[in-house]
Amino acid sequence: MRIEDPWYDAVATGGAELGCARATAPSHLPAARVTASPRQQRPVRRPAAHEVYQAVQHSAAFQQVRRRYRRFALPVGAAFLLCYLGYLVLAVSAPGLMARPVIGVLNVGMAAFLLQFAATFLLTWLYARHARLRRDHSALELRWETQEMTRAAASAAPGEGAR
Repeated sequence: MRIEDPWYDAVATGGAELGCARATAPSHLPAARVTASPRQQRPVRRPAAHEVYQAVQHSAAFQQVRRRYRRFALPVGAAFLLCYLGYLVLAVSAPGLMARPVIGVLNVGMAAFLLQFAATFLLTWLYARHARLRRDHSALELRWETQEMTRAAASAAPGEGAR
């Protein structure tokens, strides 16, 4: 079964679907036309997949996606790590404070521990929301662009191109 989604395109990524032999050319592309005799044909250097991905990596759109990721993930990750380490330091160095009752049997240590869980879920939701609103659309466009560049490189036949 072939899924029409760039994330599952085996031909463009160089892989093959399970149980299938590796195809040399996609069946939906037209066959290459040869207009010159074999003696007149010059081999055209096709970019390898890693060259295509490197070109995309150096593009402004990719850099913007990475910049948006870093602007969110690094500060939020550092803040969460500091809160978690702060909880550990308080638990070890101030057991009297952590044992102070808040409501009934719930003490400051237990409340802080439960806040760690709440913060984890909150940050996961914020990360998913940020990715969906700020990065997913641009990343999917980059993925389509990369797939098309890889397909074009794979389907270019020797003898076609500039002389």
